[in-house]
Amino acid sequence: MIAALFCLAAALSCSREDAPQTEDGGKEGEEAVYHDMIVLGEQLEDPYSVEHVKAAVASLYPTKAGRVDVEATHIYARFLPEDDEQMNRLTDLGLELSDHPFDYKIVREGDFYHDPAVDEEKITWQYAVAGKDFEFPEDIRYEILDRCYIPDSDATRAPDIDWDAVERESFRLTGNEDLLVPETKGSSVHPEGRITIVDDKVDGGKPFGVAGVRVMTNVFVKFSSTYTDRDGYYKISKKYSARPRYRLVFTNQRKFNIGVNTILLPASVSTLGKGDPSGLDVTVTSESERKLFCRCVVNNAVYDYIGRCAETDMNLPAPPTNLRIWILQKLNASSAVMIHHGALIDNGIIGEYLGGIGWLVKLFAPDLTIGVEDHGDYASIYSSTVHELSHATHYTRVGNAYWNKYIEYISLSYLKTGGETYGDGSGSLAGYCEVGESWAYYMESKLYSERYGGSMPPFGTSWWFYPQIFRYLDERGFTRAELFAALTEEVTSRDALQKKLLELYPARSSTIQAVFSRYAK
Repeated sequence: MIAALFCLAAALSCSREDAPQTEDGGKEGEEAVYHDMIVLGEQLEDPYSVEHVKAAVASLYPTKAGRVDVEATHIYARFLPEDDEQMNRLTDLGLELSDHPFDYKIVREGDFYHDPAVDEEKITWQYAVAGKDFEFPEDIRYEILDRCYIPDSDATRAPDIDWDAVERESFRLTGNEDLLVPETKGSSVHPEGRITIVDDKVDGGKPFGVAGVRVMTNVFVKFSSTYTDRDGYYKISKKYSARPRYRLVFTNQRKFNIGVNTILLPASVSTLGKGDPSGLDVTVTSESERKLFCRCVVNNAVYDYIGRCAETDMNLPAPPTNLRIWILQKLNASSAVMIHHGALIDNGIIGEYLGGIGWLVKLFAPDLTIGVEDHGDYASIYSSTVHELSHATHYTRVGNAYWNKYIEYISLSYLKTGGETYGDGSGSLAGYCEVGESWAYYMESKLYSERYGGSMPPFGTSWWFYPQIFRYLDERGFTRAELFAALTEEVTSRDALQKKLLELYPARSSTIQAVFSRYAK
């Protein structure tokens, strides 16, 4: 529902998605897991700093130290991008960015951090561990914080040196020995595990995988990440002796990003706290921390939808790649505004209602917004998400010019009726809404019934437009792909839809005419 765009100003200004949350069963101190801003303590000595690794080699191998050349394998740096374009360039260079430093004690774990020296409306410092030969972009501000030696990644290490022992010795020399796990003091291990979620209405509540989401781990600057597979399993490429910090980053392997913690980052992060070096298993339920649950549901809904767009299944165009999705905790309405992909908001009506955050919406523009205020279970969040994804598929076919008129109708109706989402169907642009919402409500009902069983629920059937038209044709043998074939750029009304269907399927004209007669204006 595109009308939600007008609620963004209020929703983001008074209750952004990063509103403070209570702890998730943690205890005060370093092990506490909260979901607001990270609280940093003192700066620590980094055991991976070249100087400390050299000292550890000298300590363990005093007769060999002069013959072992410990050179930096990585550069620990921070960047201060000015805008979204610079952020994208940094990630395109292969950097995995973090909004907080890696060499500070974390007094209280959280989902995000914003440097107090940086204005809240600007992007905060972004920390990264780059390869030793990384070429820093000249036009983006950066600072080199340290040069590091991370043995796990060094292919030229001396064969007669036990680098795991060197790593542990460096932890001891820097005062970080208490971070090592006793069981792994003999060797380091690759973390592996599974991230799962429960949908109470499916398969008896048996957990299933959170698919394609990024799992990040780090101990100081030893930083690694991977994606879960479709069943939620992951294995980290680096090995650890100390307990890593585990975080879920909602940028998906299928090329979409979910949410923003602080508006100024392209993907939300949910911290999982510290875990064993051998791995961490997590099962998310509706009783879990609220944002984590919502993000995992939306993640799976989008992952599954994109997969089902394949020719062997629904045979529909997938939503555009690099889809940006905001989850809004204080709204019920959702939207498919497609701003990041070029739909315009530069008209007076929308600009007036966005007010002071108009620039922010354009700069970090969402494509979809999912309002979840009263959505307490998996099914209701899933339902809203697939509705908006169906709009995104429609957008892929018709483009920005069509979508702008769709937005214009919704915005004018919203103002004219004092908040009525779809208006009364009057006006020259009403047909855009009529076609688009009929399709999305039909798809929502169809996908819901396929997931949860039973007949298609009557989503949207009480409005002045009629998703019943698509439902009727579906029940009489039309496939989704055949119906979608009629949603071309020139189909901007119910009459135009009927004409296109008759043109495409003349042999089934009696069925088509029957349903349009039943739901005549």
